[in-house]
Parts: sequence; C-alpha cells; structure tokens
Amino acid sequence: MRNSHPAGGFRGNNVDGMWQAVEELRSRFEKRSGTRAGRGEVRSAVLALLAERPMHGYQIIREIEERSGGSWKPSAGSVYPALQLLADEGFVSAEESNGRKIYSLTEAGREDVAGADDSAPWESTGPASGTGFAALPKAGVELAQAASQVGRTGSREQVQEAVTVLNDARRRLYSILAQD
Repeated sequence: MRNSHPAGGFRGNNVDGMWQAVEELRSRFEKRSGTRAGRGEVRSAVLALLAERPMHGYQIIREIEERSGGSWKPSAGSVYPALQLLADEGFVSAEESNGRKIYSLTEAGREDVAGADDSAPWESTGPASGTGFAALPKAGVELAQAASQVGRTGSREQVQEAVTVLNDARRRLYSILAQD
C-alpha cells in the first residue's frame, strides 16, 4: 500500500526518505576546508592573487581561505606544485627573502592574467550564477530541497510535473559534459 497524502503528495516514511536524500546530497556537495578544488582553480587563484602583489606560499593559502569565507583552504601540497608549474611555464618567478620564497608574476604572467576574463575562483554572485566552485553544489542542494517540498505538499499532478522537470534537468546536465 502506498503511503500518500490525499492530495497526492507524500508523507510519513516517503518524506523522511526524501529528506534523507536531501541531507545526503548536501553532505556530498558541501565544501569543507582543505578539500580539493576543481581542475585549474588553484592555478587561477594563485595568478589572481599574485596579480595584486608578490606573496609567499602560505600567504596565498591564507588569502584564498579568507576570500572564500573559509569554505576553501587549499593545502600546501596543491599550492606549491601549482607555483612550481607556473614558474616552469614562465608565469611566476621566485626570490629568496628572509629564508622564504616570495613569488611574483613575470611579464608573461601579467599578460596571461590581463587576457583572462575569468573572475577569481572564490568569487560567487549567487547559487546558480557564480563562477566559483561552490555555486554548483549549492544550486544542487537547493534543487533537492525544492523537489522535496513538491513531494511533501504537491498534488499527484504537481509531483509528476516535478519528476518530468528533474528528468529533463538530469539529461541537460549530462549533455553539458558531452560537449567538446
């Protein structure tokens, strides 16, 4: 026997299951301090910061953490290899100062930063329109919460319409990955 609301929505264990799914989604997507960023985001962050002023590696880590509101703290194991790669590419140079390497942009690095239209990876203007890596997970959690609300309070027709919308969204997301 189906556990349903007279209007067609879900209640009881079905709602509990829906909320459990929302919480699982949230826990998988929430950005934790020190977790990995997307490919190229450490590089972009380092270039953006060095465009402002020369810094040593731990200053870069602290600045990223501060500017992301604590949601992203890259490890030294990701920042220093990025700095080495940028030096190998000729975009940054390092000078010793008080026993620390201070990194700064080279002319090629300044040209690369000037030619980029991207905002810094920690910047986000909203759940779906931000360019930072936190925008997608936040939008996913908010979508799951909306789906849960429809499941709890919607009519049978509204629930079916929501399922159609979600199936279409899933197909469209996979089509993004299929693009070159």
